[in-house]
Amino acid sequence: MSATVCYLTHPQVLIDPQKEVRRWSLNAVGAARVAALAGRPGALSATRRIISSDETKAIETAQPLARALGVGLEVRPAMHENDRSATGFLPPAEFEAVADAFFAEPARSVRGWETAEAAQRRILAEVEGCLAGPQDGDVLFVGHGGVGTLLFCALSGLAIDRRHDQGPGGGGCWFEFDLQTRTPPRGWQPMEALTG
Repeated sequence: MSATVCYLTHPQVLIDPQKEVRRWSLNAVGAARVAALAGRPGALSATRRIISSDETKAIETAQPLARALGVGLEVRPAMHENDRSATGFLPPAEFEAVADAFFAEPARSVRGWETAEAAQRRILAEVEGCLAGPQDGDVLFVGHGGVGTLLFCALSGLAIDRRHDQGPGGGGCWFEFDLQTRTPPRGWQPMEALTG
């Protein structure tokens, strides 16, 4: 059976320097965007599986969609964002500079971060593991911009490069690929364009 696989990133988060980044929640704007998507009857209607990272912001994105579609939520801890625990929270300008270096030098650990190459292998293995068996409909992965970009690069046959990132705006973007060919026909789009 031919099916479409979609990778959706969580939208805007409430930045809290006192809390571990993996436990950050969606902010009001991000939660409203998820609620709007969950409230559109035709959106993602062919989806039969939803698979999420175990980070709070990803689960807060995936759960309302799973409820709206009447499907279970599978949580895969290894789908987490690139491991940045060595630095923890970084002010926005500093974070962007380190993220640039992360993508620019994929084999090097920047300030103790997981390398881009290692993060790419991890997310690709998780996605392939989830898709190894027969699927009875479309599949939705819910995760993060960094590893999502690494996944997009791998599936598209592109070298790791931040220019393939979802772009500014706080997340809430997606790309799709065919279950059989594993090739994305186009790049990132906003979640408001998801129709199923």
